[in-house]
Amino acid sequence: MSQNLGHKYYKELINLQDVAGVEAQLQSLLDAPIESASDLEEWLKDEKDLDVKLSEALTGHRVDFYRNTEDEEIKATFLHDQQNIQPLLMKYEAKLNEKFCESPYVKELDEKRYGLMRRVRESKVKLFREENIPLMVKEQELNTKYSEIMGGLTVEWEGEEKPFPYIQSQLDSLDRDVREKAYRAMGSAIKQIKPEMDAIMDELVQLRHQIALNAGFENYRDYMFVVKNREYTVQDCYDFHENVEKHIIPAWNRLADVFKSKLGVDTYRPWDNTAKLMKNPPYSEVSTLMDGVSEMLKDTDPYFGERFDYMREKGLLDLGDRKGKSPGGFCTSLPVSGDTFVFANFSPSFFSLIALIHEMGHAVNGYLQFSENGPIEDYQHRMEVAELYSHGMELLLLDKLDRLYKEEEDFKSAQREELKRAFTMLFGPLSGDLFQHWMYTNPNHTAKERDEKYFEISKRYGLNPVDTSGFEEAIGMSWVGTLHYFQVPFYNIEYSISMLGSLQLLENYQKDPKAAVEAFKKGAGADYNQSIAAIYEETGVSFDFSEPAVKRMGEFLEKVIQDIH
Repeated sequence: MSQNLGHKYYKELINLQDVAGVEAQLQSLLDAPIESASDLEEWLKDEKDLDVKLSEALTGHRVDFYRNTEDEEIKATFLHDQQNIQPLLMKYEAKLNEKFCESPYVKELDEKRYGLMRRVRESKVKLFREENIPLMVKEQELNTKYSEIMGGLTVEWEGEEKPFPYIQSQLDSLDRDVREKAYRAMGSAIKQIKPEMDAIMDELVQLRHQIALNAGFENYRDYMFVVKNREYTVQDCYDFHENVEKHIIPAWNRLADVFKSKLGVDTYRPWDNTAKLMKNPPYSEVSTLMDGVSEMLKDTDPYFGERFDYMREKGLLDLGDRKGKSPGGFCTSLPVSGDTFVFANFSPSFFSLIALIHEMGHAVNGYLQFSENGPIEDYQHRMEVAELYSHGMELLLLDKLDRLYKEEEDFKSAQREELKRAFTMLFGPLSGDLFQHWMYTNPNHTAKERDEKYFEISKRYGLNPVDTSGFEEAIGMSWVGTLHYFQVPFYNIEYSISMLGSLQLLENYQKDPKAAVEAFKKGAGADYNQSIAAIYEETGVSFDFSEPAVKRMGEFLEKVIQDIH
C-alpha cells in the first residue's frame, strides 16, 4: 500500500530553524521571576507549553526521517535538530532544572502532584555535565547512521531486490527450505554491514562509558539506572535473569519439543524456531490488515476501535515495508495535537499483525492519558508502565485473531503463536538486558568478544532447545538487527517485567472480560505521578517479578497453551 509521505500529520508551532528565536524563548523562561508557590506553578505551565511545542516539532521531524531516510531535505532538517536544537535543549534543560530545584517554593508544592517531577529533576541536576553535551550529540549522529544503513539494507530474493523486513517475514514460512534460505540470506546481509556496525557500536560504548565517568559513575549501566529513575535495583535484574532461566526456559524447551514434532523435523535448527504453523500470512495488502485490526479492537471495546479508525482517517499510521524506511516499529506522541502516530516497517506476517496490535496498545494508552491528564510528560514516562498496555492489548485480542485467520486450525495456531511470543518476551528482552549489562561493565571488550558473549547468552535463553551447530558466528553477529542496542540502551528488561503484568491481565480477562478491559482503561488513564506499583494496581495486576511470580505466570502460560491444544 502506498503511503502519502507528503501528508502533514503534526503541528509546527515553533520554527526550529530559528535557533536564536528558540533560545530567546528558553532564556525568557529562565529569567522569569518566581516569588510564590503560585508563581512556580504558573512557571511550570509556561515551561510545559513551550516543551510540548518543541516536542511535537522534533518528533515530527524524527518520524519524517524514519519514514524516508533517503530524502536529503528531510535528513538535513533532522540533522539540524540533532546538531543545533538538541544541544541547546540539553543546556537549558539543566539550567531550568536548577532553577526549579533551587526555588524555595518547591517544598510548598503538592507532593502527590509534583513529587515525582521533583525527584526526577533533582536527579537530572546531579547527573548533568556540560562536557557530556557534545558526546550525546555524537551519540545521536551515530544512531542516525545506524538508521540509514538499516533502512537501505536490501537482499536479492528470487531475482528481485527486497527490503530486509521482507526477508525476515519469510522466516514464518511452513516450507522449511524457504525458512533456511531466508535465514542464510539475512546472515549474509548482516555480515556485509557488520564492520560498519561494529565501528558504530565500539564508538557508542566508549562514548557512553565516558558520559558515565564524567557524571561520576563507574560504568554506563549504573549511570542509566539513575537516568531511568528505576524503582528496582541492579541485583533485582540479576535475580530476574536467574529466575527466568530456572523456571521459564525449561517450559520453553518443553514447548519446543511439541513444536518440533508438529513441524515433523528431526533436528530443531535456528530457522525452525521461527516457523509459523498457519498456512499463509494474515493479509497481503495493508488495507486488509487495518480492516481486520479495526474489527478486533472494536469487538474488545468500542473506544479502542474508534481510536484506530480515527488514526487511519487522519494519516497517523504508516505501515508496510519499503526501501529507505527505517527498521522496526514504534508509537510516538504528538502532544500539541493530542494525537499518537504509529510507525511500522514490516512485510505481511504474523509478527506484523501483532506489532500493530502492540503499538495500538501504546496509542490507546496515549489517548486515554491525554483525555484524563493532558500530554504525558517526560518525567512520567516509564517503559515498565507503557509496555504493560502494549503487551496487554495483544493478549486482550488473543480470542479475536480469527478475524484475520479465518480457518479454525489457523486460528488456534495463531493463538499458540501469540502465547509462544509471550514466552519469548519473558526471556528475549531479558537476555538482551543481560547482554548490555556485560557490554557496559566491560567497555573495553572487542567486537569478537561481543559476538561470543551474545551467542553464549542466546544459547542460555531462547536458543537453548535449538541445534545451533555451524551457525555460531551468524548468531553471534545477529545483535546488529536489534535497534534497541544502538538507539535506546537498557530499554529491554521492561518488556519482560511488563509481560508478567500482562499475563495477569489475561488471567483476569479469562475470568471476566468486561472487568479486565475496564481495568485496562482505568490504568491506562491513571495518574502517572504515582509509583509503577500503584499504576499496575489500578490495572488490576501486581508489579512483581520475584521468583514466585515468575514461576506462577510461567505455569499459567504453559497451561493456556495446552488448553488451546
